[in-house]
Amino acid sequence: MRTLVAVADAGSFSEAAKRLGLTPPTVTRSIAALEQRLGARLFVRTTRSVRATEAGARFAEDARRLLAEMDLAQQAAAGPQGRAQGTLRVTAPVLFGEQYLMPVVREFLDLHPELTASVRLLDRVTNLVEEGLDLALRIGPPQDSGLEVVDVGEVRRMVVASPAYLEAFGRPERPQDLARHRVVVSVGASASLDWHFGEGERSQGVRVAPVLSVSTLRAAIGEAQAGWALTRILSYQVRSDLAEGRLVPVLEAFEPPPVPVCLVFPRSRIPSARLMAFVELASQRLAEALAS
Repeated sequence: MRTLVAVADAGSFSEAAKRLGLTPPTVTRSIAALEQRLGARLFVRTTRSVRATEAGARFAEDARRLLAEMDLAQQAAAGPQGRAQGTLRVTAPVLFGEQYLMPVVREFLDLHPELTASVRLLDRVTNLVEEGLDLALRIGPPQDSGLEVVDVGEVRRMVVASPAYLEAFGRPERPQDLARHRVVVSVGASASLDWHFGEGERSQGVRVAPVLSVSTLRAAIGEAQAGWALTRILSYQVRSDLAEGRLVPVLEAFEPPPVPVCLVFPRSRIPSARLMAFVELASQRLAEALAS
């Protein structure tokens, strides 16, 4: 089952062999023997890729759950001195992961030297089960009722500009003033050009007309830092810029409610020991970081 899951996660027999410390022929023979035993084809192989069949994907999902239960049973049998084992697979948005999650992962691996970790930093919502992930950090209200949710804090959605920009072009006093300002947007962060402000009866929407659209948050933030335009971001993305005065918030009186930040993971009767150990550490460290 570990070999099956490794091949499904890696999409490659050779990469799975590398992760497991085996030879590619050993992995190939193991999967072939499993397919023969089950009487079902688990992977479609081409010269360029290995893709799980419907039966393979379903079996891999069950195997992950069973392996997690076995890991927990082994730790329980080992007693108080037992430690979690295996590979922790987590995902987070790119900038948040770089700034906040990676320090937690490093600390976690220092505390658990027998564990390894795989971190996927992606600015998209992942399907944890289908992509073989243990846990995701999500920014925004959870949408999937099949996930366990651990709240770790919140961030603000704000419009920012550099002091040089405000000196040259003035400060917008209300959302409608954005029509007279240069705006740069990151289409990767949000495809919508409708910016919403306020809450309840004070809620209002403004459709912005950006003079520049870029594909990354870093590029949009860079243009704001350069004093060329306004942009809209989440507060964590420019934390150091705000602290050091390179960027300042505008339209603060019209900001929408804060956005929740949470850790989510699939519901399981017995979650893996490594997952629970990471959730305990990460929830504490991230709550501290977001509150500071």
